[in-house]
Amino acid sequence: MRNSGSIGGRRVFVFFCFLVYIVAFFFMSPINAYASEVNDLGITTESEPRRPTVINEPGSAEDAADLRELNISNNLSVTYTDAQGNLSGTLRILIILTLIAMAPFLVIMMTSFTRILIVLHFVRSALGTQTAPPNQVLVGLTLFLTFFIMNPVITQINDTAVKPFEAGEMTQTEFVDTALEPLREFMYPQTQTKDVRLFMDIAKIDSVESIEDIPTRVLVPAFVISELRRAFIIGFLIYIPFIVIDMVVASTLMSMGMMMLPPTTISMPFKILLFVLADGWNLVIGNLVKTFY
Repeated sequence: MRNSGSIGGRRVFVFFCFLVYIVAFFFMSPINAYASEVNDLGITTESEPRRPTVINEPGSAEDAADLRELNISNNLSVTYTDAQGNLSGTLRILIILTLIAMAPFLVIMMTSFTRILIVLHFVRSALGTQTAPPNQVLVGLTLFLTFFIMNPVITQINDTAVKPFEAGEMTQTEFVDTALEPLREFMYPQTQTKDVRLFMDIAKIDSVESIEDIPTRVLVPAFVISELRRAFIIGFLIYIPFIVIDMVVASTLMSMGMMMLPPTTISMPFKILLFVLADGWNLVIGNLVKTFY
């Protein structure tokens, strides 16, 4: 049995080596390309070899003109504009794919997504339920609330930018500026002045005459910082009633001499009961959405 197994293994090894040799022979052997011609009898014959791609040997260039003629296969031409001055279709597809890859970051940084998700995580931490509701539920709820809050902005972008651009009524530069305007109008009321001033000082911008003069590269990070600050303030306010319950339960257990019993084990059911009786999700989500209007 051992001899037959070893023989079979050798056969497999020899066959594998033979395949490797065949592949190496086909892919590594030099291949000469010849132009074909048809003679008077209708027979296809091979003529002289084609002109090689490399015109001159490497290192034989004396100036820039000779250097460009060393290898004609390295020449590359890219058409990035069409007859109307817009981006070509290939580059437009590339930009669209890039924007699709960056879409999650744009949704997080330029919409209400950040504030809602942080507040919902604070609610779960204050309840002490660890993984209830799970992250998938919180992110899904945050996405739908974001689309609900941003619906007027999305509608305005579609009416003022997307439809005119598809109808050929504006150029691509006008499309980008028009599409950014509703987003800027949404972000600026939610952004604190000191945060805008911080990034203007970093960008070495002294002053602006109006809101429209604030660059988008300054407004976006200032908006994110303001959203983080406001989300943490809301989270602190949510924590207060649950901390009171933890303190009451802890003092009660200490007075009863139950030093080894964790207070969170006893306080969590009371916190959940308080949250349910007060219709906590309705209060949190309703007031959270109202902070954007």
